[in-house]
Amino acid sequence: MEKFDRLQGLVAPLDRGNVDTDAIIPKQFLKSIRRTGFGPNLFDEWRYLDQGEPGQDCSGRPLNPDFVLNEARYQGATILLARANFGCGSSREHAPWALQQYGFRAVIAPSFGDIFYNNAMQNGLLPVVLREDEVDALFALATREKPVRLLVDLEAQTVSGPDGAPSFGFDIAPFRKDCLRNGLDDIGLTLRKADQIRDFEDAHLRAYPWLSPSRRSA
Repeated sequence: MEKFDRLQGLVAPLDRGNVDTDAIIPKQFLKSIRRTGFGPNLFDEWRYLDQGEPGQDCSGRPLNPDFVLNEARYQGATILLARANFGCGSSREHAPWALQQYGFRAVIAPSFGDIFYNNAMQNGLLPVVLREDEVDALFALATREKPVRLLVDLEAQTVSGPDGAPSFGFDIAPFRKDCLRNGLDDIGLTLRKADQIRDFEDAHLRAYPWLSPSRRSA
């Protein structure tokens, strides 16, 4: 997965609490067995005025002018600002995929659904937990007429606004932090030990040669 260290980007404020994974990526899009192509259907039922279907060309669909991500000033946002319990609901890994493929690299909220939080970490999407009052302060910045850029620094564990704005610290488990900074998911962590795994397999087959695939196929 892509490494995460520092991100300076435009922030889009989604001022809704308890945003569940079905709102993030509706259930009809879970039929796909691929891990790509979910970005156009992020928040599908809120972004568009019609019913979306898998494989549909979204370029000509009618947009909901009242939805925040359709506002011109938030185009190109890479940081999503959300309210409490973001990502609650079912355990669909498609939710962080859709957020990433739209262009988001980090989500800031007072709290997250537990499974969504873990899935986001596994896919290189940084979920940042801040206090309610700190999120309120960021919403006040992000909803001004002029778009706001934030700096999310994983090494320093801080979220900083423009000059003169406060900086907020956040907690993250050291193991999670190391995985994100090095771009390591579970497979990447396993491959770090590829030599040890190979040595074990070789020694195991020397001790139990009848387990060799060539012996079994003979």
